[in-house]
Amino acid sequence: MNLSFKRTSDVEVTRDGNMLRVTIRRAEKRNPLSLGVLEEIRAAFSEHAGDESIVLAVVTGEGDQAFASGGDLRELADYRSEADGLALSRHGKAALDSVRNFPVPVVARINGVALGGGAELALACDMRIAARHARIGFVHGRLKIAPSWGGGIDLVRLVGPSRATWLMARGDVLDATEALRLGLIDSHAPDEDFDAFFEDCIESLRSQPPQVMRAIKSLVVTQRAMGRAAADAAETAHFARVWAHADHWAAVHSLESQRP
Repeated sequence: MNLSFKRTSDVEVTRDGNMLRVTIRRAEKRNPLSLGVLEEIRAAFSEHAGDESIVLAVVTGEGDQAFASGGDLRELADYRSEADGLALSRHGKAALDSVRNFPVPVVARINGVALGGGAELALACDMRIAARHARIGFVHGRLKIAPSWGGGIDLVRLVGPSRATWLMARGDVLDATEALRLGLIDSHAPDEDFDAFFEDCIESLRSQPPQVMRAIKSLVVTQRAMGRAAADAAETAHFARVWAHADHWAAVHSLESQRP
């Protein structure tokens, strides 16, 4: 089926010297990943993939409260069938695959919460640097669904099958210290001056020539691709079924009824 959405202006794409910055600009709603936002992310990385002057890319969210808070539930409320679930999974996966396969490393600048699909976006990046107050969680189970954009596969790769199962089944939201201990992030700021900390962290990365960064990323892309096709297919098929299940929509209704 075809999803109905329009490309938006909710994603800002800028060049900062030899670096690409991609910022989700929906701070008032905690930067949810609407269909349009996902398409803007896909377009941003696809359109700049051929620019050989870029050595690094950064993904972040506007403000200091949210990196990305997951899918936009109100927008998705009309998509309820298994066919809808398949289409939604493929749409989000295409967006995040453009990040995974970008020819130079991508850093997630986690400036606040990264929940559900937002956690999947963070793990699609090659590195994750978090603010002191940041939190990350695979909370899909709270809505009686599972990861569908490749983030569950990335989580297993990062922390191993046992820990990944634990985190996805429980829906724990980890603070930056615990996320660092488990390997979900690579570093977090020791204080609230996140801007300075982040720029200091990436300074040495920006000093590398483009061909070196492309060579490094090619190794990552190759390793990630090993055995991934079967996992992607299984993830999408299972997501379609849980998306259409009555338990999911009951959980969505319960969450929506609690909102002001």
